[in-house]
Amino acid sequence: MATKIKSKNPGSMQMTKQLYQQQASKFQPKRNVLLNSFRAFWVGGTICLLGQAIQNMYITFFGFTEKTASNPTVATLIFLSVLLTGLGVYDNIGQYAGAGSAVPVTGFANSIASAAIEHRSEGVVLGVGGNMFKLAGSVIVFGVVAAFIAGIIKSLINMLF
Repeated sequence: MATKIKSKNPGSMQMTKQLYQQQASKFQPKRNVLLNSFRAFWVGGTICLLGQAIQNMYITFFGFTEKTASNPTVATLIFLSVLLTGLGVYDNIGQYAGAGSAVPVTGFANSIASAAIEHRSEGVVLGVGGNMFKLAGSVIVFGVVAAFIAGIIKSLINMLF
């Protein structure tokens, strides 16, 4: 049968939330918000500039219009992001730039590719497919539902006016 051990000083082991926060703040690294913001801005801007350059390339050399060049541009950015993730370069960019590397298309592709790479040892279906779509599933569902609602609103507006 277990017995309870009584402490001589019951209050000595208790720590309030404020005291804990005070102690923990001593060990937290100091963040340079201005430098982090600058890095995020210029890296995110560079990714967007690269996207614009790719789109201009499709328009100039392949005869696409501005409207039709957007799909191959996005596909190219996704391919580059996945390639850099596979080579381990995108992680270094993300470490340096923080939120600047999370530009929607490239950041999402990086997240999915990282999940696939991380779980490849578990097999193709359950490892790669299952874990890759754990992340993508919620984004895809939200996108489909949001598009459906926007379509209904647009249809209602067109019927009323």
